[in-house]
Amino acid sequence: MNSRRHFLTSTGPAFGSLALSALLPRWSAFSASGGNPLAPREGHHPAKAKRVIFLFMNGGPSHHETFDYKPELARAGGRYLPPALDFAPAGKSGLLISEAFPQLARHADDLCVLNGMRIGTNGHHQAVVRLHTGNEMFVRPSMGSWVVYGLGSEAEDLPGFITIDPIANLGGAGNYGSAFLPATFQGTRIGGGSGSVPNLANGRLTRDDQRSQLDFINRSNRRLLERLPGNPEIEGVIQSYEMAFKMQTSVPETFDLGDEPESIFDLYGINDGVSANFGRQCLMARRLAERGVRFIQLTSNGWDHHGNVGSGVLDRGATIDKPIAGLLSDLKQRDLLRDTLVVWGGEFGRGASEDNAGGRGHNGSGFTFWMAGGGVKGGHVHGATDEVGQEAVDGIMDFHDLHATILHLLGLNHRKLTYHYAGRDFRLTDTKGKVNESIIA
Repeated sequence: MNSRRHFLTSTGPAFGSLALSALLPRWSAFSASGGNPLAPREGHHPAKAKRVIFLFMNGGPSHHETFDYKPELARAGGRYLPPALDFAPAGKSGLLISEAFPQLARHADDLCVLNGMRIGTNGHHQAVVRLHTGNEMFVRPSMGSWVVYGLGSEAEDLPGFITIDPIANLGGAGNYGSAFLPATFQGTRIGGGSGSVPNLANGRLTRDDQRSQLDFINRSNRRLLERLPGNPEIEGVIQSYEMAFKMQTSVPETFDLGDEPESIFDLYGINDGVSANFGRQCLMARRLAERGVRFIQLTSNGWDHHGNVGSGVLDRGATIDKPIAGLLSDLKQRDLLRDTLVVWGGEFGRGASEDNAGGRGHNGSGFTFWMAGGGVKGGHVHGATDEVGQEAVDGIMDFHDLHATILHLLGLNHRKLTYHYAGRDFRLTDTKGKVNESIIA
């Protein structure tokens, strides 16, 4: 196998012929743009960003060893754990970034660091689900589903929401599901390993025969639709079959990285065994963004450092540092960063006290996210934790505020983006959420 031909492996339902339509959820209640639920739509106000790439750090990365330097911890003594890694100012802005991210530090002037994040729970499951859906108490649509529901997608032959290597626990598929929103808007999951996409081709029918079969089925469905005009379920079936057919061509073209030059593989760290996996994810994110996919999520695991937090963050940082820096560089050189919102963060941060030997426990009271591109201020720090990094004390943002701000940058008013279900209107931010105007460029 050519070492430069990389693929992503589907971990969802089988591809191939009309069976591929099982991968694509059916549209059941939302009617727009001539019956195509994924057609691009205007937002509520002019948008800064057209798409989102969400880099989810599963486990809760320590802000003390990444983007929130607290030298006071070393002087506090007692039960506090001093910062385990060195920090240095980076870029013209002088953002303090730890030694775990030497490549990302070169993009300091693109980063908008949110050091006042707070969630108020220290449980992985609750925090992960709340981050992804806004509510851990009930099954709710995911953030990506709300975005595609509101804006549709500019990708004509790919799903509007794609998640690569999502976690199987801590809410599992609910973290990219559509819940009571029409199922068309749920995320399509793709595996991040190399190899071919299984069951993509139909072993029994040629493409022309499949086209004839699909045309016959669609004619039957349209006759039924004439008797039941405006029926969203039937329209959804027609659309999902058509998308499935298109994906038999678009999937291999998009997921085959073999046409990328060697310089791009080096840029993303794909030729480095440590960063190869996440590098492929980041390169795939750029290719999906170019093709108009509205919401793209990548996942990095292993950030739950109860022991040896310094070596743990260095280890995890090595797997993502070059890929993320490469992604930002590549987006910028293609003039995509200005309207692509890149979001980095985990479900919570880590505590100021020592947990196990040299480690830190869970901390939802204060931690860090960062954003880049998509209309946010670069080289900017918003918010702060206290002197030991335990509590957010300034510029506090919870996940409802984060969601409201992301939607705002995409041109969506989080109060107006609603769906009527079970007798009332629901929204991603529920009854809360405040847009952080101060971080918008």
